[in-house]
Amino acid sequence: MPSLKLDELDPSILVSLFVAAAVVLVVEAVYLLVFKGESYRDRVNRRLRILGEKPNREEALVILRRERGLTGEGLYLIPVKAFNRLVLQSGTTLGIPKVLAVMVATGLAAAAGLYVWRHDPALSAGGLVAGGLVLPLLVLRTLRKRRLDKFAAQFPDAIDIIVRSLKAGHPVPVAISMVAREMGDPVGTEFGMLADEVTYGSDLETAMRNLLFRVGQEDLPLFVTAVAIQGSTGGNLAQILANLSRVIRERFKMRRKIRALSSEGRFSALALSAMPVMFFGAVNYMNPGFYGDIIHLKVTQTALGIAIGWMLTGNLIMKKMINFKI
Repeated sequence: MPSLKLDELDPSILVSLFVAAAVVLVVEAVYLLVFKGESYRDRVNRRLRILGEKPNREEALVILRRERGLTGEGLYLIPVKAFNRLVLQSGTTLGIPKVLAVMVATGLAAAAGLYVWRHDPALSAGGLVAGGLVLPLLVLRTLRKRRLDKFAAQFPDAIDIIVRSLKAGHPVPVAISMVAREMGDPVGTEFGMLADEVTYGSDLETAMRNLLFRVGQEDLPLFVTAVAIQGSTGGNLAQILANLSRVIRERFKMRRKIRALSSEGRFSALALSAMPVMFFGAVNYMNPGFYGDIIHLKVTQTALGIAIGWMLTGNLIMKKMINFKI
């Protein structure tokens, strides 16, 4: 088989290859300058990103508090504590005023849309409540659940970082600061706020209790209690936290196992809930008069209300049957 020699290549092909290689190198250089030029701290969590813009840690702490619906001193912004706590634990950075503005806007949009569609003031009032209150609260609850799940997954790793730091001879505040530097959100920012509060005058136990009410994750009280007891009575905190990390990991694994075992029940509940709605839509599509001719009757509306209530009750019972607390 004849071999191809370098001097037999067409010069235009060589030029094209070198140009292609140069383009690749230029694109990589631009990528490294534009995207990789962002420091490591900017890519870890929001607190470090704010510190990159405002190196004053006290000012960054105030910004983080206000983003989460707190005052600059860390107190609730509005007297409705349940709503303030929901916004705080959801992790949204809009702040209370913007959240309220979004709720008002969605409520008015839903009410206006329904009024234009049906010209029914009662229906528009229902849309105002649903769009301005029910839907935003459901979104906030969903965001809070996702954030709590992510925090629970990161929490054992954060405790392990603290344990390694304590074994190396660092004090607890320094170990907490290491978590703030190395972990992503939400753990990194929350522990960073904890470290900043300790730095600017708060005692460790108070700062940790502030962390607890900011996050609301069910494993945090164990950590807060362990550190508080060790601070008052002494003891090997590294060993205590190492055991706590193992217990939390085992609980996390058990929750995942239970979720896998209950997946059949959850799918059955979803299928049973969706089936009546699908049948109703299919019948109404194929024969619009099947329900349309009698939907205005009081007995039909009562029967549909009872059916919907009965279905919701069954869903609630199935949810209680497949949800387990550990």
